[in-house]
Amino acid sequence: MTKKLILVFIALVPFLAEAQSFYAIRRPRNLTVYGGTGTALYKGELVNPNELGKVRYNIVVGSEYFFSRRFTVRTELTWFRIAGSDKNANDDRVERNLSFFSNNQELAVTGTVHLMKEPKEFYKRSALNVYAFAGVGLLHMNPKAEMDGEKHALQPLQTEGTKYSRFQMAIPYGFGVKLMINPIYNIIIEGGYRTTFTDHLDDISIKRYPDPTTLSSDLSRAFSDRRQERIDDEGLDETVPPPGTGVRGNPDQKDGYFIMNVKLQYYLPSAIGASAASHRFYKKKRKGVFNPKRG
Repeated sequence: MTKKLILVFIALVPFLAEAQSFYAIRRPRNLTVYGGTGTALYKGELVNPNELGKVRYNIVVGSEYFFSRRFTVRTELTWFRIAGSDKNANDDRVERNLSFFSNNQELAVTGTVHLMKEPKEFYKRSALNVYAFAGVGLLHMNPKAEMDGEKHALQPLQTEGTKYSRFQMAIPYGFGVKLMINPIYNIIIEGGYRTTFTDHLDDISIKRYPDPTTLSSDLSRAFSDRRQERIDDEGLDETVPPPGTGVRGNPDQKDGYFIMNVKLQYYLPSAIGASAASHRFYKKKRKGVFNPKRG
């Protein structure tokens, strides 16, 4: 085992030396990778109007390619959690007594435009740069709720008597700031909103409660209308309105979510991936880089 580790180290020495040498730093580096973490907030039926939901967390990894001095294209994967509850309602929605949480994944391709141009020698870039981004993403969601200490996925239960897909499209857009901390690393602070085309991030959409006799199981009925739970838990002298009455959701407004990250970005050396294709990829000049008339 020790001999194998020594051989691996010896094999990596040339790469490490090349990657960190000044000669390597001077080579074009159009491709970066990054990773980070931050917060996630949701907007939908289970938050107060003009507010975002409970602060939860996310993890993101991605890559970014500079195809010109100001424009890049990114691919990134984000894992994030969102949650909401009627217990925080500031109006009569508290009587509804619904809640959810969801662990989601988003795969997005976005384009960015930077305020400051990236120079020919990437290590001479500005210490601070601001950018905007927009693109398209594929979202996988899985809303769940808890009852009697057990967590249940809500989509298979069809709590509203309707079907919807766990895969949805999302439109990410927002702004970010890049801070150079040394020639090959940036710190990125970024925030952006995701517009979706679904009203089921929280499993709530239809305006009126469905007829419980039309639902598929006792568990579906239990998660569909939880008003009686609140009455029983608080010992209230109230009566739950009959099926078909009372407001459950708002189908006129789609759900969305906000992501904020702090990321560490690394400029990959051209030594990574020694294939002919990768060399051509790295040697590709950014548009306008070598034209002095463009500045």
